[in-house]
Amino acid sequence: VPSKTYDTGAYHEPGAIGILFKIVHAFLYLVQPNSFPQGKQINYFCLKSRFVIDVFPPENVVLTLQAIYYEIGFIVSAALGLLFILLLPLVGLCFCMCRCCDNCGGEMHQRQKKNADCQRSCFATFLFVASLIIRQVVGVLCAYAANQHLTNQVRGAKKLVNSNFKDLKIFLNDTPAQIDYLVSQYNTTKDKALSDLNSKYFHLKGVSYVSIRETKEALENVSVSVEVLQEGTERLHANLTDVKMHLSNTLNDSACHAAQAASTCNIIRNSLNQLDINANFSGLPGVGSQLAKVNDVLKTDLSSLVQKVSFNDTPDLVVNQTRNILSDIKSVLESIGSNITTFTNTLPVQKILADLMVYLTQSEAYVQDYFPIVEQYDFYRWLGCLILCCMVVLILVFYYLGLLCGTCGYDKHASPTTRGCISNTGGNFLMAGVGFSFLFSWVLMVVVVLTFVTGGNVEKLVCEPFEDKNLFKILDTPYLLNQHWKNYLAGILFKNPNVNLTFEKVYSDCKENKGIYTSLHLEHLFNINEFLNISMYTEDVELKIEHIQINLSKIILLDEIGKENLLNFSSSGIDGIDFSAYLTEINKSVTKVDLLSFANDLEARADQL
Repeated sequence: VPSKTYDTGAYHEPGAIGILFKIVHAFLYLVQPNSFPQGKQINYFCLKSRFVIDVFPPENVVLTLQAIYYEIGFIVSAALGLLFILLLPLVGLCFCMCRCCDNCGGEMHQRQKKNADCQRSCFATFLFVASLIIRQVVGVLCAYAANQHLTNQVRGAKKLVNSNFKDLKIFLNDTPAQIDYLVSQYNTTKDKALSDLNSKYFHLKGVSYVSIRETKEALENVSVSVEVLQEGTERLHANLTDVKMHLSNTLNDSACHAAQAASTCNIIRNSLNQLDINANFSGLPGVGSQLAKVNDVLKTDLSSLVQKVSFNDTPDLVVNQTRNILSDIKSVLESIGSNITTFTNTLPVQKILADLMVYLTQSEAYVQDYFPIVEQYDFYRWLGCLILCCMVVLILVFYYLGLLCGTCGYDKHASPTTRGCISNTGGNFLMAGVGFSFLFSWVLMVVVVLTFVTGGNVEKLVCEPFEDKNLFKILDTPYLLNQHWKNYLAGILFKNPNVNLTFEKVYSDCKENKGIYTSLHLEHLFNINEFLNISMYTEDVELKIEHIQINLSKIILLDEIGKENLLNFSSSGIDGIDFSAYLTEINKSVTKVDLLSFANDLEARADQL
């Protein structure tokens, strides 16, 4: 069985169909282990015959030899099948002629041999096992399962085809709406730009002191937090000192000097130095001086100073100086939208979609008309295969009835002329099975040879190469399908075979769910980017914006008092606060040891004492 598996539906199906497919695939690989042909692999040693080279063109001879080498497994299988088809009727004819002339068959007297019973039992067992395995399990059941599976696939194809046609119609109907949606997306950008340009007032705010107030609040929080931490650590330090003193007094008890308790008491005594403060919040620098300077700065209201300056004329001043430029920018934006709309109207989308819809409708009608005929012929095929299976079952029944009657009616002391009816009937059943085998086995072999050679080549030359994309590489071979075209698909679609469009690339793009415009490189038919790309218009807009010059030199934002106030804030010393010292102490643990763990350990040692 090949290590490489192909992602076919039947291969992964559970039950008998999946097992059947694996068996067939393993046998197919045994018959045809050669990989799909890659290029023109020429074996020149096959051309040493001077006669072959002189009489036949070398290229055709080489390709023929390569084809024979690739198909050698199928050729041998077909030859064996044809040999079976020719010899079986001939052998059956000879057998019948011998029987009619009384020259074949058993003699009319019976010699009893020592090993007669053993020989008879071996023959019966071999016939039973061979019929059971070859004709029933692998033969009839697998043939019936494959026959029924093919019929189910044909019946399910109608639903699948209708679903595909429905999806294609939805795609064609929704395409114009999708194009309109894409065009409308520019309107969102344009409306936003026009909204910004139509704002005739620039909200010029004075220097706000909101940030100064936030700074003040932050400094107050720092100051309060430091005081709380210092007070808490001092109280905790006092409590820990008391605990250490009480524990030391307890450990000085005479009971701790006993041999059994001395080691435990020493361990507890040595751990008492861990009951101490780890973070030193008392050494943190204060922020009182910086906070006082910030409070002095806040005594002056900067907002009131800024509001004293008159900004009422500023928006009008800006509007008057930029009125012409803003009008030109609006015109450019409007022209972009007009160009995009005009382009979408000139696209032959509606005509193309209408033609495709007509073709799609005709194809669907054609499929709907001929699918009942396909189902009818599939029923005939299913019925014919069922009849062949029934004939195999009939032969099997004759063999088993012959074995049953022969076993039940066998009389060791009876001569061939005096045997009973049951024994003779068993012999007749066995001969009937042989006769039907000669009559119908060659017909079954004809069906097997045709289906195996055809189906095997389709699997090896179409299905497997399609799965691993080797088939696309063959189709994309330059000048293969058309001796004048380098890329056949591009020549069909664009009448330009030099465009790099291949079957493999289109298949990969579709499998990755890319759009049809990108997959088929339809920009060679109509390039949407040339019209939808607005970067060509940005240069004009940027030039007009660069020419905007607004003179606001006469506007004074702050007087001398406001400037002095801001200078005082910048020299308040906030930038000199050592915040890293605060972060370092905060990141430390409050105590040198986890008090809960220490208490648990102390309790455990007390229990030990």
